[in-house]
Amino acid sequence: MTSPSLTLGYVPGGTPAKWARIWTERHPELPLHLRVVTAADAANEVRAGTVDAALLRPTADTSGLAVIPLYEETTVAVVPTDHLLTAVDEITAADLDDEPVLHPLDDVVAWSDAPGTAIEHRPETTGDAIELVAAGLGVLIVPQSLARLHHRKDLTYRPITDAPACPMALVFREGEQSALVEEFVGIVRGRKPGSSRAQTEPAPKRTAREKTLAKQAARAAAGKIARKPGPTKRGRR
Repeated sequence: MTSPSLTLGYVPGGTPAKWARIWTERHPELPLHLRVVTAADAANEVRAGTVDAALLRPTADTSGLAVIPLYEETTVAVVPTDHLLTAVDEITAADLDDEPVLHPLDDVVAWSDAPGTAIEHRPETTGDAIELVAAGLGVLIVPQSLARLHHRKDLTYRPITDAPACPMALVFREGEQSALVEEFVGIVRGRKPGSSRAQTEPAPKRTAREKTLAKQAARAAAGKIARKPGPTKRGRR
């Protein structure tokens, strides 16, 4: 018989370590398997059940999945270390207007009117695009975590102050969840050990009839108290 376990997928740049540590502290007997998934395949792997849940950027199609927003990342431009843009600590979209910009096929930045001149050739992956940036063929716009993931000595990056942020979310299949998925969702939401989903939800509202019966019961109780007989008076002898 296979022992119960949870498989969490995460896209490159995702940071599951915090929640994985809490899971291990609370449930050392229940393995948590971490699996890197591509941005293009992450949602489908959850739907197929290859992973129980995933950390991904919700620019992908998340139909049929429950989505819990987690945090937003700064959007940056990756450039060679000797590029003119490295003269400042931050840049704006206007600073990229005259720059050739690479758009890999696994692009995860949802920026419909991104600045710069799009290069016709689209590298297959962000990693391939990084190589082209190093060769001086263009600039790459990515979430900051991906810039850090692909760090190399001949490249650097600059935050784009007016670019849209890049969100990260936890997704899992819609509908009734397994106890392990529910527990992991609770950890992500900051639920304390020993608490249950029911304890964190507000109590259901009473119906009009229940309210009426409660009022009647309260009035009846009050009436009994008001009508409580006092001590019996003795008659004169």
